[in-house]
Amino acid sequence: MNIGVLGGTFDPIHMGHLIIAEETRARLNLTETLFVPAGQPWLKANNLISPAEHRVQMVRLAIAGEPYFKLSTMEIERAGPSYTVDTIAELRGQLGAGDKLFFILGWDNLIQLPQWHEPSRLVGMCRLVPVPRVGHPSPDLDSLEAAVPGLSQSLIMLDTPQIEISSSEIRDRVARGLSIHHLVPQPVERYIKQNGLYIA
Repeated sequence: MNIGVLGGTFDPIHMGHLIIAEETRARLNLTETLFVPAGQPWLKANNLISPAEHRVQMVRLAIAGEPYFKLSTMEIERAGPSYTVDTIAELRGQLGAGDKLFFILGWDNLIQLPQWHEPSRLVGMCRLVPVPRVGHPSPDLDSLEAAVPGLSQSLIMLDTPQIEISSSEIRDRVARGLSIHHLVPQPVERYIKQNGLYIA
């Protein structure tokens, strides 16, 4: 099986996440894609993020009825900081020898890869599938390869889709009383309203 892995804080999950997941699933012939909400994202240690139960529930609502999308709460359930390498290692242990993992990330995250926890070990366990982020330049692959040897053999660079939606923009719009209709799935929009999330 070919398994996609899409991690993030999902605070909140939005239509861009779903478009990216579907596009990569179709282009790479993925059997399924796992959505993995972060527990304690160490690169965002100084950022306030919503409680895990809200973020998990929003993902659950967003992917309900999508047969190829699955929710994984392994990072939420694991104590301590959330390191992608630990998540991929745990998934590797659950899969068969012939199964492959495809970790989906934004170009902006790829640029930060040398600062990640054990990046060389990570690229040895999965393929990395970077997708564009509007407003972020294309990564300098030569300098990344120099910093993380072996990275280039792991990469599957995609040039689409180009998504302009961001979770921070959605939080800001909610705080300002603006509509987020069509930016998030309708069940997620209702959940945000019902639970008073992102109100300043």
